[in-house]
Amino acid sequence: MARKCQDPLKIVGRAKGYSKKELIEGLRRHSNFSPKLVQQIKKLPEAFLRNSGTPLAKKLITMMREISKEAYRAKQFTRTEINNRGVLYGVVNLKHNVMDIVLHYFHERWPQCIICLYNEHNYRTGIINEIGRIWEESLSLQDLVQKISENRSIIPYFEDIQFSGKEIFEEHYKSQNIIERENPKYFSRMIPNYCYELPGMRNGIEKRYSSRNRNINEFI
Repeated sequence: MARKCQDPLKIVGRAKGYSKKELIEGLRRHSNFSPKLVQQIKKLPEAFLRNSGTPLAKKLITMMREISKEAYRAKQFTRTEINNRGVLYGVVNLKHNVMDIVLHYFHERWPQCIICLYNEHNYRTGIINEIGRIWEESLSLQDLVQKISENRSIIPYFEDIQFSGKEIFEEHYKSQNIIERENPKYFSRMIPNYCYELPGMRNGIEKRYSSRNRNINEFI
């Protein structure tokens, strides 16, 4: 009886894609979203949407993946710094509407901080405070961090941090740079070249400790 109540596509092992509801809600975040897509989704059978059954279904699923990949890259590759007022800040480049997803990720990691992320794509800064409220400002990141910090008291815990964000990652990669364990192919797969175009990776901290910039004689 319980089997009859299940999704028929799950029963036959073909429920790998997105439902109509998931597509309609999720695609609103995509930079190329239009209301016409909603009407097109409603006309397609659920099975086609779940299994890339038509060119349109493939396009929709690709768009959903583009959204999730952009949010994931921002979470993993954004370099942040924190001041002694508990303001955590950094730079991202988000084409899709995923700023709230990224802000919530950092908020869960540092709930006692105000998080400020400047988006190079639209020149606006997303902010989330300690209680999870999100808003945007058009001020530059530096001016906004200064403005927010003025109204906050010094937090001894963060004042004791002696390193900047850049210096922390310098020390991290120095500690991980063990010659005997070098694996260039694995490094290239885990940090592909396009990731170096992201704001947090442009300073080249990882490149200086990666094998891709080594002299070939070092491997002979």
